[in-house]
Amino acid sequence: MNEKIGLLGKKVGMTHIFKEDGTRVPVTVVDVGSNVVTAHRTAERDGYTALQLGFDEQKPSRVNKPDLGRFKKADTTPRRFIRELRVDAAQLEAHPVGSKIEATLFEDGAVVDVCGTSKGKGFQGVIKRHGMRGEKRSHGQHEVYRHGGSIGCRLTPGRVIPGKRMAGQMGNERVTIQNLEVARVMPDEGVLLIRGPIPGGNDGYVTIRHAVKGSAK
Repeated sequence: MNEKIGLLGKKVGMTHIFKEDGTRVPVTVVDVGSNVVTAHRTAERDGYTALQLGFDEQKPSRVNKPDLGRFKKADTTPRRFIRELRVDAAQLEAHPVGSKIEATLFEDGAVVDVCGTSKGKGFQGVIKRHGMRGEKRSHGQHEVYRHGGSIGCRLTPGRVIPGKRMAGQMGNERVTIQNLEVARVMPDEGVLLIRGPIPGGNDGYVTIRHAVKGSAK
């Protein structure tokens, strides 16, 4: 288990910074300024240990009464984005309910994994969705240039096998990009600058954790 906790954040957009040697580095700006511990999950009560984090304050009028009671118990304002991060028992003691977790959890050059929801592309065909090349454009071919070809299996088993690559919904799914570098930590602004792109569009929520394997490229 990765014993290091993470942060919740919101993608602000992309920009660039310059290193001391003048190298231009593209970065994604992630707002992580309002992380707060809203609950604990313990092995005795829940069967596992985890920190429940809340991010992005919202009006109490936008929260139902059961959730409002939970935030009141944690002595914090309601949050819009809630996630649980598996940790060990020591981390529960180090981060009591109601405490804040700052951007200083990470340092310049840290390697992280970022998880978010990718941009939705709607219903797409097999060429855009799976990179198929389509049918040949020779004489006699008619209106099937971007089709996916045969999807059958002859007589046995005589059906389309589950998981066959076909047209359908593209994007709008959980995506994790591993081994991204934290180019700069800006604690006063509550912002992380992560090198390169991260999943989702602007204002999308993401989860940032220390990398579980590998290192920055």
